[in-house]
Amino acid sequence: METAPYSGTTSPQTLPQGPAVAGGDLGAEIEHLAERLARVRENIARVIFGQEQTIEQSLVTILAGGHVLLIGVPGLAKTRLVECLGKVLGLDARRVQCTPDLMPADIIGSEVLEEAEGGKRNFRFIKGPVFCQLLMADEINRASPRTQSALLQAMQEHKVSVAGHTYDLPLPFHVLATQNPLEQEGTYPLPEAQLDRFLLQIDVDYPTLEAERQMLIVTTGTDDARADTVLNAQELMAAQRLVRRVPIGDKVVEAILRLVRAGRPETSEIEDVKRSLAWGPGPRAGQALMLASRARALMQGRFSPSIEDVAALAHPVLRHRVALNYAARAEGATLDGIIDRLIGQLG
Repeated sequence: METAPYSGTTSPQTLPQGPAVAGGDLGAEIEHLAERLARVRENIARVIFGQEQTIEQSLVTILAGGHVLLIGVPGLAKTRLVECLGKVLGLDARRVQCTPDLMPADIIGSEVLEEAEGGKRNFRFIKGPVFCQLLMADEINRASPRTQSALLQAMQEHKVSVAGHTYDLPLPFHVLATQNPLEQEGTYPLPEAQLDRFLLQIDVDYPTLEAERQMLIVTTGTDDARADTVLNAQELMAAQRLVRRVPIGDKVVEAILRLVRAGRPETSEIEDVKRSLAWGPGPRAGQALMLASRARALMQGRFSPSIEDVAALAHPVLRHRVALNYAARAEGATLDGIIDRLIGQLG
């Protein structure tokens, strides 16, 4: 079964039409793109040591046309990963360091009054760093709610409004935000509405022993590891179109529905969910699982996603879309434990 094109509460980016490779054969396009994506991962691996799961999930997010929230302690190469993704994917990448005094105009831009010839004065719009294809919002939870709301419009609508005028953002447009889970003083927790705009929340772990050994040797030597450009913006948008054409079977669709609906305490039949969750995932979680599962299958050269893809992506899709109630936190319950329980009922 091949589902209808993606639709729902989150609008996809408007992508120009056209096949990913000449001929339009879906199987050939998937094989061709899988080979290119393997080269993408090889180039990223030259710069980022270990972190295979983080790299895979970041690429899945971009292929699905979404935004990603990277959470991890300092020094885990989150910033370097975003820079590397921009280089390898051929995207115009920029970085914003979020601070409490960062204003919306510092991100989206502002109008300035200029005096032209003849004494006439005109307003001219100066674009901010959001006018790029890959925006890194470093420590996004340090930005004030006002600035976060400005970024939310850009993430949701792919456009910004300034002084009554609307300006479209370049395509493709992706936000990769980072967050430090340790130091929370002087931060502004992201509201649920903005968290829901992130396709995945990726928890970045410490590298393995072998990866850290390699990192120590390479980064303290004279050789400067560099990644090469493999794709460009047009090829990436063609890949994003291809993701939406990947067929998905009835069993996988039912697994996604079962997983998402079982996570809502009002309707779930799982006692742990009803007892522990304050609220569950909305429809956007199911949409994210559909797109991300297709993208993961495509990255691995498979023609259709499986239930294993759904299970593998359940944690990054759901962990920022559900919340424990006070009693569950007091008892020491964890979100990962609840999500594992949801995955277990997939069979």
